[in-house]
Amino acid sequence: MAEPPSELTYTDTVRPEWIDYNGHLSEPFYVLVFGYATTNLMEVTGLGDAYRAATGASLYTVEAHVRYLREVGPEAKLLVNTSVLAVGAKKLRLCHEMWVDDTLVATEELLTLHVTEGRTSPFPESVAARLGEYLRPAPDYAGRAIG
Repeated sequence: MAEPPSELTYTDTVRPEWIDYNGHLSEPFYVLVFGYATTNLMEVTGLGDAYRAATGASLYTVEAHVRYLREVGPEAKLLVNTSVLAVGAKKLRLCHEMWVDDTLVATEELLTLHVTEGRTSPFPESVAARLGEYLRPAPDYAGRAIG
């Protein structure tokens, strides 16, 4: 498992209400946990609650690709590593990898837009610079279409 900056690591534990009728983590809860990891990235890079309150701007997800690779059982300890793959003037591409112990169990690739008052808008220079600090090479699965 590649080691990202620790501030871009989100951890959680599978809760009983997240378990489906097959006894495993239910599909929507993978995405919920990835959403929490995105919120963590936003807080770390200056796009969190205070920024949103001050500017009215936020990230909007416009495309997502989730891969469910392994079943996850009750009470599993989840670790999500986040990598920034690309930063544009108004858009951000990122990737989350969900791990249980040393096993990659799911990935999510996101394309997000910086939006102010319902319209795309450029990132402030300080935020773009902070996001740029977390740029990593895209993993081999990034950018693939469903086949």
